[in-house]
Amino acid sequence: MFKVSELLKASRGKLILGNKDSDISGVSTDSRSIHRGEVFLAIKGANFDGHKFISEVLRKGARCIIGESLCAKFRGRVLSGVSFIEVTNSERALGDIARFHRVRFDIPVIAVTGSNGKTTTKEMLACVLSSRYKVLRNEGTKNNQIGLPLTLLKLDNSYDLCTVELGTNHFGEIAYLSGVCQPNIGIITNIGPSHLAYLGNTAGVFKEKSSLIENLLPPELAILNADDSFLRREVLKKTKRPFTLGFGIKNAADFFATGIKKSTRGWGFQVKGAEGKYAFTLATRGYYNIYNALAAIAIARIFGISYKDISRELFGFHFPKSRMEIIKSGGITFIDDTYNANPVSLTQALDALEDMEGAGRKILVLGDMLELGEEKNKYHYQAGMHAARVGDILITVGKLSRLTGKGAREAGISRANIFSCRSSVEAKEVLSRRVSLEKNDVVLVKGSRLMRMEEVLKARRITT
Repeated sequence: MFKVSELLKASRGKLILGNKDSDISGVSTDSRSIHRGEVFLAIKGANFDGHKFISEVLRKGARCIIGESLCAKFRGRVLSGVSFIEVTNSERALGDIARFHRVRFDIPVIAVTGSNGKTTTKEMLACVLSSRYKVLRNEGTKNNQIGLPLTLLKLDNSYDLCTVELGTNHFGEIAYLSGVCQPNIGIITNIGPSHLAYLGNTAGVFKEKSSLIENLLPPELAILNADDSFLRREVLKKTKRPFTLGFGIKNAADFFATGIKKSTRGWGFQVKGAEGKYAFTLATRGYYNIYNALAAIAIARIFGISYKDISRELFGFHFPKSRMEIIKSGGITFIDDTYNANPVSLTQALDALEDMEGAGRKILVLGDMLELGEEKNKYHYQAGMHAARVGDILITVGKLSRLTGKGAREAGISRANIFSCRSSVEAKEVLSRRVSLEKNDVVLVKGSRLMRMEEVLKARRITT
């Protein structure tokens, strides 16, 4: 896969021990899964330090170590067949090596970012494109400075395309990740209030997300949501070759959805092509997934896949786990939307729940939405106001969500039907012991990742 000399060049490091001509079979940042002959990048994180595991990976057969401040510990030692490269920053070295590896392959890279829908859009793209091409994608939400490079390092000559999502919560991260993956096509799903603790406001979110478009390589194709006010007003003015999608503004998009209808299967819609209208069906409760599907349709058409084949693939598409995932247990319907939460995704989930017909009580288990900055109290209170229009019972998790309870109480849910919990485990107990779940009840569970809302659904997702 690499020569040590190539790792030196890519990482701009210094060889303090070993042979430049040694062969390296792979790259690892995990001491638990490293294989003989690989290079180990010792990365420092907030709660871990890979340098502590260097001795362990050497015993497992690592052929090269890349890390920080290695001179004092390893210079002068005789370790047969092992090379040591010292770098200023191991995490940056990982990105530099991944960039070096990516440019070896003359294949298109499609990058997806946005406040909501990144993972679903990326998975839809991979699903549809895989009907004709071999596609590399990042697994789950491995979309940061470690997950993205490790994905790119899996590239080999068997792949035709690469589609990745880019995540951020600080300024400059999208530009950095774009520099690593060198995308030719960029998709921005939407702009909303996310990570405001670091990005300030939605204008800051737009500034950060739109840097993807500014860092595209030829042919510099951008797929943008024309219904999003920020993207419609700003990005379209700057983008050289935009393709737009939407259904909110009549005929305003290149890929425009019409005839949107809810069915027992999910949501159906049509898209007009050169030879007429083509029908699509998505197995989802959330109408907003039509936007994600339109992005997949646009990309698939760019790569020559027929509308008929796209429709077939999207009809069979399985949505990522914990994204409006329906779980049936004892006559009760649980909606697992625990992957994450911000004000827009919560609104979308509540709208989808409100749209469900023939249900019994609607029970909301809502955890804190994190990283919302100075307006966090406002967003949580407003969530409660919305929850009161949708739900019959509200269980909140976390300090911020007490304001959700206050908003719900003032908007009409009785105090007896609002429960405040410190943790998701406590919320699970309240749900199973105090709410007295009944047949046909629907329970929505949602909150930010760090709130561990999936705990509410453990042990057959719930004890009923």
